[in-house]
Amino acid sequence: MPRGISSAPRPHGFLRRVVRAPLWIYHRNLGFLLGKRFLYLAHQGRLSGLRRETVLEVVKLDHEAGEVIVFSGWGNRADWVKNLRAGRALELRIGHLRLLEPEHRFLPDEERRAVLVEYKDAHPLAWRTLARLLGLPKDPKNDDIGDLRAVAFRPSGWDQSH
Repeated sequence: MPRGISSAPRPHGFLRRVVRAPLWIYHRNLGFLLGKRFLYLAHQGRLSGLRRETVLEVVKLDHEAGEVIVFSGWGNRADWVKNLRAGRALELRIGHLRLLEPEHRFLPDEERRAVLVEYKDAHPLAWRTLARLLGLPKDPKNDDIGDLRAVAFRPSGWDQSH
């Protein structure tokens, strides 16, 4: 298997606790402290039907399209990706904004690539760090981006003519 997202190890132990620490902030209604760089996502478990939660980095906040875009660092293996494919998002929080039952869509390949290139150009240091940790391509414009998944969220019933 070529090096890439699908082979990146999932966090465990201390690293898992660090990665999940922002949930503590959101559980205390302090998510605004994280600004618009992170979002809280509650979704329905595909097998249990129970509420599941995660905090994700915002890769793009597109005010014109009314969307916020996030990526799965573990591609299709991420539970939240599997849950969204099978069901729905229950709640999204970013900054002071809270959306109940937001709409979501998985980005097609060309759009995924364009968003990655834009992110790499805007945040080169973060990109280099994430590339090492998650096995991201050095050049998302030309390299294979593997099964890296991107999801765009927007308010239910959003009219793009706004």
